Amino acid sequence: MSDKWLEWAKQIQSLAQAGLTFTNDMYDKERYEQLRTLSIEIMNEYTDHNFESIRDLFANETGYQTPKVDVRGVVFKNDRILMVREKHDDAWALPGGFCDVGESPKENVTKEILEEAGFHVEAKKLLAVFDTNKHAHPPQPYQYYKLCIQCEIISGEASLGMETKGIDFFAEDNLPNLSLNRNTEIQIKRLFEFLRDPEKPALFD
Repeated sequence: MSDKWLEWAKQIQSLAQAGLTFTNDMYDKERYEQLRTLSIEIMNEYTDHNFESIRDLFANETGYQTPKVDVRGVVFKNDRILMVREKHDDAWALPGGFCDVGESPKENVTKEILEEAGFHVEAKKLLAVFDTNKHAHPPQPYQYYKLCIQCEIISGEASLGMETKGIDFFAEDNLPNLSLNRNTEIQIKRLFEFLRDPEKPALFD
């Protein structure tokens, strides 16, 4: 319940954004703007971010708000999983990131692995769709769907990208310090289930 305020703030923001998108009534627009301001004030009260930065974060969103899409590449080698060390927080994550408009999840994940780890891969199978609201991620202003896609290395060698400072493969019982905004220990361990059972059906929340 400690993060209930965040869920309320996100719901208020989502309703306000939808209202601003669909209403043509000037008075309703004013009310929806007030609701969006209220959501910003809630975020400002309970986080270290100032009002202006939160307003900019929310104000750049237009249209009907939906969860954001994040792809993560799952690459196994010698019973270990590929991870990259993020410069942003000095912690480890499956290679990946936000999906770019105009590219499919398959195209996005292969591009991310190449850029972050240096490997050319072929996307093979969707393993899981994780909803950040259903897992122990730190509080975040948006809801994300994380598409975990199994990939196979075709060529290339480990090389650092602009956002990474380390590349390695890790055993299930020896995971590094994880970037919890990006992936949790439980999620990683559930992905290892596909290493033991390749016919396992995809996971989804």
